[in-house]
Amino acid sequence: MDFFIDHYNYWVVIFLMMVGLYTVISRGNLIKKIIGLNIFQVSVFFLYISVGTVEGGAAPILTDGIELYSNPLPHVLILTAIVVGVAMTALALALVVRIKESYGTIEEDEIHELDHSL
Repeated sequence: MDFFIDHYNYWVVIFLMMVGLYTVISRGNLIKKIIGLNIFQVSVFFLYISVGTVEGGAAPILTDGIELYSNPLPHVLILTAIVVGVAMTALALALVVRIKESYGTIEEDEIHELDHSL
């Protein structure tokens, strides 16, 4: 039982991944799919931050008396991923706006029907 409690952050990651994946697969609304992708993306961020954390580790600044350092690379990669995620969300929303203008709907099955009826 202690294993599950000690690793609760990984259970949160798994839960968020499954919620995001389910939302992307099961919903036909394009906005809901974008939200599902963002939830999935946040779960990956949590996973990288959880893996990159060192218990008792200090910032990698050389000072006397500190022997255990934390690796800053995962945190830097997450900062970059956040910027890419915001850009991806903005692009996806812009595409949804253009799809709405062209087809008059943002439901995937209606767009598919309109596309094949022409």
